Amino acid sequence: MVASYLDDLAVVVAEAVQPAAVQVDRQGQFPRAAIQALADAGLLGLVSAAEVGGRGRGLRAAAEVVERLAGACGSTAMVVCMHYAATAVLEAHGQWEVREAIATGRHLTTLAFSEAGSRSHFWAPVSSATGDGGGEVRLNAAKGWITSAGQADSYVWSSRPLAADGLSTIWLVPADASGLKVAATFDGLGLRGNASSPVTATDVGVSRSGMLGEDGRGDQLMFGIVLPWFACMSAAMSVGLMETAIQAAVGHVTRVRLEHQGSSLAELATIRAYLARMRVRADQARALLDATLAAIEAEREDAMLRVLEVKASAGEAATEVTELAMRVCGGAAFRREVGVERAFRDARAATVMAPTTDMLYDFIGRVLCGIDLFA
Repeated sequence: MVASYLDDLAVVVAEAVQPAAVQVDRQGQFPRAAIQALADAGLLGLVSAAEVGGRGRGLRAAAEVVERLAGACGSTAMVVCMHYAATAVLEAHGQWEVREAIATGRHLTTLAFSEAGSRSHFWAPVSSATGDGGGEVRLNAAKGWITSAGQADSYVWSSRPLAADGLSTIWLVPADASGLKVAATFDGLGLRGNASSPVTATDVGVSRSGMLGEDGRGDQLMFGIVLPWFACMSAAMSVGLMETAIQAAVGHVTRVRLEHQGSSLAELATIRAYLARMRVRADQARALLDATLAAIEAEREDAMLRVLEVKASAGEAATEVTELAMRVCGGAAFRREVGVERAFRDARAATVMAPTTDMLYDFIGRVLCGIDLFA
């Protein structure tokens, strides 16, 4: 019997992701061994079409993989989240060769939308694309914090349009292109191994055939493909972090005893109430994620509203749940071996990663009031 992708994932998590997670976090080390193990298991090609050698799975499967990875290592989950989001674009508009390389585990890709000049307004790049009159285009940019910078094999890259009207154009940029430079090493609070760094481009030459979709219509890809994929996987990542925090907190309070009272911490009503709040918030986030995936799959009219809601809701829930886990575990939570403080730090990225939670609330309000998102 051929193993399912979840069977393969369970092996990779147990043998490669979980054992390296502490070192990845402490040293800010890119999880190269874990990514290679995922590639070898055919999981980097999870959402690639069967025709190019992939597993042909969709967004629901991608979210499930990211959730389970996040439960073991947030950094690895973030790398895979960005890889799947970029792959979804390439599956729609990329050339056969790169699609096949991704499907067979020989190529790691990522998104490069964030820019210093437009900050979290990812749909409005200020970087430029200039034609030379022939078949080559020159890209110049100061990209912001790009996951897997210097580690990925390619970037799904945004710029202002080459010649057409519109807000943006999307390109496939090889990571070894001359003129690309990773500007700084990431040393962050959480997700410390995801190699998120600024990338600059100085007259980077790419072929016009590297354009993904139509010139000036990059927003169609950003909001039609990338946003639903990224929002759902980000929410799944938050759910995975919450599950880890809950398990660690429950394990701690059922194990630790108040010797002078002859009871465990779990016998305190206040502790049980905190655990209950954590469970309810995590279950609410999971329910909205499932509802969002169902709306996307059914192509319902409310799908975009759910997409906007799901990342904001899950990100805030993860912040709350991991903070409660720190409170429940008390001083022990500050010890890394308890397994709470890393989830606490990793969970905070969701609220500030574009589209930020505050921006999503504005978008949701605009949808409710019938106002164009970019009016």
